[in-house]
Amino acid sequence: MKKIVLSIAGVMAAAAFAPDASAVPVFARQTGMACSACHFQHFPLLNAFGRAFKEGGFTMMGAEPKVEGDNLSIPAYLNVAVLTSMGYIKTNQTSDASGSTKNYGNGVWGVPGVSGGGGDGEASLFVGGHVSDFAGFLSEITLGGGSAALDSAKLPMLYDMGSAKIGVVPFATNAQGASYSMEVANTGANAVHSITNTVGPTGEFINAVSAQQYINTAGNATGLGFVANSDMGLINITKYQQTGIATGAYASLGSTYARVLGTFSVGDWDTAIGAQDWSGASMATPGTAQTGITPAVPGVMASTKAWAIDGQMQGSLGGMPVGFYASYARAPAVMVGGVNVNTFQDANGGGNATLTRSSFNVDAELGIVPEVATIGAAIRRGKSGIADAAGNNLSDNAIYLTATYKLQQNMLARLSWVKQSGGYWDNQNNNGGGTNAQVMGTQTTELNMYVLF
Repeated sequence: MKKIVLSIAGVMAAAAFAPDASAVPVFARQTGMACSACHFQHFPLLNAFGRAFKEGGFTMMGAEPKVEGDNLSIPAYLNVAVLTSMGYIKTNQTSDASGSTKNYGNGVWGVPGVSGGGGDGEASLFVGGHVSDFAGFLSEITLGGGSAALDSAKLPMLYDMGSAKIGVVPFATNAQGASYSMEVANTGANAVHSITNTVGPTGEFINAVSAQQYINTAGNATGLGFVANSDMGLINITKYQQTGIATGAYASLGSTYARVLGTFSVGDWDTAIGAQDWSGASMATPGTAQTGITPAVPGVMASTKAWAIDGQMQGSLGGMPVGFYASYARAPAVMVGGVNVNTFQDANGGGNATLTRSSFNVDAELGIVPEVATIGAAIRRGKSGIADAAGNNLSDNAIYLTATYKLQQNMLARLSWVKQSGGYWDNQNNNGGGTNAQVMGTQTTELNMYVLF
């Protein structure tokens, strides 16, 4: 009975959620629902309502009027939204005494449209909404830096099949990987959905909370997701290539992404357990066509081999909302002719990561003032895939602490701190100039304010 109630409520109320945290106002305008209807504690975390809306392909309408006719049903208004952020970052990397270069060891400010790195200073425009009874749309355009660029877009087309929805999701993204086609867990299976919406200058925050992100599954991807979902879970089989909107090219979809996620209730706890698998090989760098007497240049192919398991439980303890999240992921090295061609596993590039890259991450977040303030923590036990002089896989561990405060449902302040340790940080940086600790820093503190409207 509880599942039925949740399912009906999800269909009725889930519409406040957008698949990207930053797209919430697009669908809030479409449905007339508050952001909190579909977020667990704060954006970008999803609750059961949010999952139902996203898995429905963004099609549910609410307060907004429609233009309707024979085989036509579109919103009366084009729905757009803006995400902007600002903040300050400080690391313990070797600082620049002259102050003449951008150096996180000196401290860096970011303001809307002028990024300091790591997610602060963002300015993005989102366009999307209901296309028809079975189709929806979402696109992200990044603003700032002197130009605007389309970064991600997808068009889920999902049909009712009894209590399930089945269909296809054409998509392209410059930074979210194949899981962008359809993902609803809060474990970082897609970078958008995790307890942190702050990435960090070198990905240190998102890599501390998510094993999938630590093994570098986010990146360019263009393809087709074949999706089936219901209130029992999600199945997603995606065929794709490793080029995004910025570098898209005609090529075969040689890589495969598979996702299985089961969703159910354990008492009053909203629970999910799943697995992901990446396989095959596809174009990572586009080639060029023959023009005149200039011969064609083939693109660069790379292996996509990795797997992950994850789970979550969201409920309450002592009247305070709490979420627990865990993930484990591995990306083995794939050597061809002595060169690493697994783009997931080789974090530093240049074929220097010759061992399996893996991570185990556990996160928790507690709402100390429900719907207002949270505190969170995560740990990572990772293997970098980089070998030391004796051939041992260098360790790469992390402790992450965070706190959030909602000034409004669409205004979130976040304080983040991470401390990284292990043999990887004593290793020489791939670009020279000292050890990884000296070049990137092992400790980062960041204060951000995110505004969506």
